Amino acid sequence: MIDADDFDVGAAWHVAAPYDFLRRLRHERPVFRSEHLGAYVLTRYADVRAAYGDPRRFSSEGSLTISRSLSEETRLKLGEHGSFLSSFVANVDPPVHTRLRRSVSRAFTPRAVAALEQRFRALNGELLDRVAPDGGGDLVAEIAHVPSAKLTARFIGVPEEDEEFVKQHVKDWFQLFLSPQPPDRQLALAESFLVYLDYVDGLVASRAKDPRDDFTSLMTSLIGTELSHREVVELISTILLGGNDTVPNQLGNSVLRLLREGVWPVPPERVRNAVEECMRVDGASLGSFRYARSDVELHGTTIPAGALCLLSTDSAAHDETVFAEPERFVIDRPNADAHMTLGYGIHFCVGAALGRLQLRTALEVLGERLPGLRLVPGQEIAYRASIVGRGLTALAVEW
Repeated sequence: MIDADDFDVGAAWHVAAPYDFLRRLRHERPVFRSEHLGAYVLTRYADVRAAYGDPRRFSSEGSLTISRSLSEETRLKLGEHGSFLSSFVANVDPPVHTRLRRSVSRAFTPRAVAALEQRFRALNGELLDRVAPDGGGDLVAEIAHVPSAKLTARFIGVPEEDEEFVKQHVKDWFQLFLSPQPPDRQLALAESFLVYLDYVDGLVASRAKDPRDDFTSLMTSLIGTELSHREVVELISTILLGGNDTVPNQLGNSVLRLLREGVWPVPPERVRNAVEECMRVDGASLGSFRYARSDVELHGTTIPAGALCLLSTDSAAHDETVFAEPERFVIDRPNADAHMTLGYGIHFCVGAALGRLQLRTALEVLGERLPGLRLVPGQEIAYRASIVGRGLTALAVEW
């Protein structure tokens, strides 16, 4: 019987199917300290939401800089870059957060996001024109990642010939900072990460000299008035992560769920809510870290000031006090969008509208073009190791 002392969000069983375990924790130990994570874990919906909404008690400052597992040799190699993301919008508190979010939000207006829909629909269509004649393939590598990565690259201003370079290096920096790795692998990933930083730095410099109609040019124009050079580099790098990693992972999780539930293709009028229910049941994000600013008493447990905390949005999304029969997939669940996979409060994901648009559009196009999509029988479903995300390593499909 697995107990709280075995809590390991990076373990294969936990990423794939943790919900019986999390239910027991919500009932018996809703707040506990995980020795493995070196963090207190909040598992109930009400507590997770309250912590998200209270930056005075639960600080975001430094919460994404999860470099505690890096070896000393890796830290020396990274130097000042070992604190990468230290000035990213999701990694700071007000008033710095307020300033950064105001600047970034200029690029994510409803009109700007809506304008990307037809471009993304066309990218999905072009991809399927190429792969549909094959009759099957790996949905993760060949379908889910490509349109999202291309759209994000064009949004940021990455030249088409650099897309594959960016994709590989973004994958490497995610593994370096957000996935446990052995020391030798850390050093190789650190080298890749430094090469990637040089690339983004060069992209910012080129847009400073030759502005274009893209996100990098918009953010670069704010350097010296609203943003620093480092802040712009970190913004660009993290948005590229979302397009190359988070959104494609959620799409893969969603297609697997929909196929397993026998609701493929999704009726057009149900796609919007299906996206929310898929994010609730199989979220690509497992939670967020925070630091307690002062002692916090919660359910008989004292979280001491300065302690690291994991807000388990994965557990919260399956809290039966909020979601009736939470383990059951209900395509028209009326409160499906109450999940916190995209965050909550001031740290609600700034790119949430774009991510949702991408997921809806991809499911619509895939459903129209591949109505006979099905899982290849007998395959082993595996997820990559990560302390903060859920993503399939592969998904064999045919049509």
